[in-house]
Amino acid sequence: MNWLYWAPLGAASLHILEEFVYPGGFAAWDRRYRPDFSHTITGRFHLIINGLLLVACYDVAALRSSPVGVAAWLTVMTLLFTNAVWHLAGSVKSRTYSPGMVTGLLLYMPLTVYGFGRFLRTGQVSIRTALVACAVGASYHLWLGKALHQWRAKGAKP
Repeated sequence: MNWLYWAPLGAASLHILEEFVYPGGFAAWDRRYRPDFSHTITGRFHLIINGLLLVACYDVAALRSSPVGVAAWLTVMTLLFTNAVWHLAGSVKSRTYSPGMVTGLLLYMPLTVYGFGRFLRTGQVSIRTALVACAVGASYHLWLGKALHQWRAKGAKP
């Protein structure tokens, strides 16, 4: 099951390509979708956030033999799963395609469900650890998607 630990990095890389290369346009879509934060949605911000995401995904693979490897996988994949939910909700609300939605729905969601089921079924993780990892991963959109943009908006000039 070594591939499972590398899957978050592959899925996130494809997701970022969908957002910014083909078909691209995520930054412009996000500025239209969240006009209150449009001046905080910058190329630099996306570069830093996506760079950190890829590092976290790599770390999941690097930790595959560690006692925290499964918990890291579950946490990162929950973050990715909630990102897919965010893209879907944004598309429904705006009635437009959110670049990143396809890879989120076709890669992030099934991979997360598969991994949680596999790790729990094989006893590689306890239910308690899985729940904590899920809570930590899901909190990403609270502190980044909302709080960080609000904090940046206070100091940024429109």
